[in-house]
Amino acid sequence: MTVKLNANEVVLKAGDTNQTIENKTVEGKLIITNQRIYFRALKEEPDNFNLEILFDNILEVIYFSKGLFSVKGLNVMTRDGRCHSFPLKKRDEFGQLINKMY
Repeated sequence: MTVKLNANEVVLKAGDTNQTIENKTVEGKLIITNQRIYFRALKEEPDNFNLEILFDNILEVIYFSKGLFSVKGLNVMTRDGRCHSFPLKKRDEFGQLINKMY
């Protein structure tokens, strides 16, 4: 898996996660750079599973937790009305980093 970075773009944090799109769960990696957020599928999936969110397009970041000992993660709400859900083990670190950027 490769991500083409722009000039002066630096990866700040990356972690394993998954995303459910069209009733299909895709394993992938969430990558936060100083310019945007990427989700890239680990396996060769169609391009509609790969995602790029610019910080200008983020409306809100919401922390979620499903039960006391179960999945924790982030919902990233974009200005076009879409909600992208990312279950993450270190959601607080990712959330704070994203909140500083937008």
